[in-house]
Amino acid sequence: MDQGSIARILKQVSGGEDEIQQLQKALLDYLDENTETDASLVFSRKFYIAQWFRDTTMETEKAIKSQKDEDSSEGTHHAKDVETTGKIMHRAENRKTFLRSVIKTAPSQFSTLKMNSDTVDYEDACLIVRYLASMRPFAQSFDIYLTQ
Repeated sequence: MDQGSIARILKQVSGGEDEIQQLQKALLDYLDENTETDASLVFSRKFYIAQWFRDTTMETEKAIKSQKDEDSSEGTHHAKDVETTGKIMHRAENRKTFLRSVIKTAPSQFSTLKMNSDTVDYEDACLIVRYLASMRPFAQSFDIYLTQ
């Protein structure tokens, strides 16, 4: 991954959100901007929103499950785990709120929410997609699957 380009995109996309949410917003801006030239981008935009919402839900469920497992074992790191779970839950809720606002906004209205339409070009959009895909659990554990 080209971390320099990712850092440049993050600088261009203003916002106090976390890194993943900023990249998602930049990609959605790009898709919305180019829906007039390629109608399939409307479906791509909807797919990404649905996939990110699902991923956020799964992350929340895993955090709750791990907290329940920790509660049953009553380990010494219990307070630290609860704090970590709380952070995960808060971050997930922020992402869900962002995605809900994007879902409720029509694509034509979404363009008025954009910060800068020149922020992301095709190559940057491809880089964002690769970067976000590398953050998914399957991509992170791919080496394990290959070695097994």
